[in-house]
Amino acid sequence: MKKKSLLYFQSGGPTSVINTSLYGVITEAKKHPEIDGIYGAIHGIEGVLNDRLIDLRAEDEETVELLKQTPGAALGSARYKLSNDIHDDDYKRIVEVVKKHNIGYLLVNGGNDSMDTCTKLSKLFKEIDYDCNVMGIPKTIDNDLYGLDHSLGFPSAAKYVAQSLQDIQIDNLSYDKGKVLIVEVMGRHTGWLTAAAVMLPEELRPDRIYFPEEDFDIDEFGALIKEKYEEKGKAFIVISEGVDANIPSEDVRVDSFGHKQLGGLASELGSYVQDKFDVPVRAVEFSLMQRAGVSHITKVDQNEAIRISRKAVRSVLKDSNSGKMVALKRGVTSTGKYKSTCYLQKASKVANVERKLPEEFIDDIHNGNGDLMREYLAPLIEDGIKLDYENGITKYAQLKKVRVE
Repeated sequence: MKKKSLLYFQSGGPTSVINTSLYGVITEAKKHPEIDGIYGAIHGIEGVLNDRLIDLRAEDEETVELLKQTPGAALGSARYKLSNDIHDDDYKRIVEVVKKHNIGYLLVNGGNDSMDTCTKLSKLFKEIDYDCNVMGIPKTIDNDLYGLDHSLGFPSAAKYVAQSLQDIQIDNLSYDKGKVLIVEVMGRHTGWLTAAAVMLPEELRPDRIYFPEEDFDIDEFGALIKEKYEEKGKAFIVISEGVDANIPSEDVRVDSFGHKQLGGLASELGSYVQDKFDVPVRAVEFSLMQRAGVSHITKVDQNEAIRISRKAVRSVLKDSNSGKMVALKRGVTSTGKYKSTCYLQKASKVANVERKLPEEFIDDIHNGNGDLMREYLAPLIEDGIKLDYENGITKYAQLKKVRVE
C-alpha cells in the first residue's frame, strides 16, 4: 500500500487543551507505518492555501510532551471562511498543495465553523476523486457543538470561571459596603460557560446570572441592582457576553464568518449602573484567560483531548470515515463514576449549528438549586493536572517549525 502523509491544522479560538489534541495526533500518527509525513499547517486553512507546512516529526519528544500544558494554538490559528462553491480558486489551491505533499489524511481541529471547513474539504476530494480523507477534532470553550456531551476545552474553561468567580466574590465580601460587581463570561450565544457560576457555594453565588438564551430587560436589571445594593451594600452579577442588552454601539465588528465580535458588555452595564444610581461599580471581563489559563486544565479535559485525537488519527485512515468528526458520549462506570466514550458523527451535523443551554437547566438555576448543571459539570472539573515549572512559571512548547518544501 502506498504511503500517504497526514496534515493537521488548528482553527478558530484556541482552548487550553487544543495543543493537547496536537500531542495526541503526533504520538498516535507515529504508531502507524502507513502514514508517511506528519505535517502541521501554520495558521489553519490559510497555512494550507499558502503552502506553509511544517514537519511535526522534527519536533523532539520533550517539546511534544509540553504541548499538553501550552496555551494558545501552537501552530497558529485562523478564521477564514471557504466559499460554498467548491470550484472556487481557494479549493484549486488546496488541491495543489495536498497533491504536492502527498497528503491522504487531513485533520481539522476546531468548532462549528471548522466542521463546516471539514465538510467542504471532504466533498471536494470526493468530487474530484482524490484519495484524501478528512476528519474533524472538536474544540470550543463555548460547549455549543451539536451531538457531544461536552466540547474539548469547555471543562477547563468552566473550572477557571467557577474558581475565579469564587475568588473575586470572597474579595468583594471583605468590605461591609462593597461594590456592584458585574462579571462577563465568554460563551458567545450560549450560556454553558456562564452557568459554571452555580458551582459556587450557596452563600457566594451571584444575585443573578444572565444567559443569552433569555430576553434581557435593562429596567429589570437596574431595579435588581438598586434592590440588592440597598439591601446588602453590594451586588454580584454574572452575565454572558452573548446577552443582547440593546445598548447602542458605534463599533460593531464581524469576522469572516459573519459573527459579531463580542466583549465589553460588563463595562457598558457598569457605566449604566454608575450613571443611574451613583454607586461604586467594578466591571470584570475574564476575556482570554478563560481559554488560555493552563493552571485550570482538568484531568478529564486533557485525557479526553488525547483520546479523541488518537481516535481521529485511527479513524481518518478509513475511507468510509471521511467527513466525520469524533464526538463524546457520557456514561458511568459500574461504581457510578463518570466515564466517556468516543464515536463518529457527520461533521455536517455540527457545522454552523449552536447547541443552546437547555431550558430546564436555566429554569433550575433561576428557580431551583442549580442541581442539573452541577451534576453535569462537577465530574468534568473535579481534578487538575500536574504542571512542569521553570523560574516559577509553567514551561511551554516552542516548536522548531521545520518547513516542508
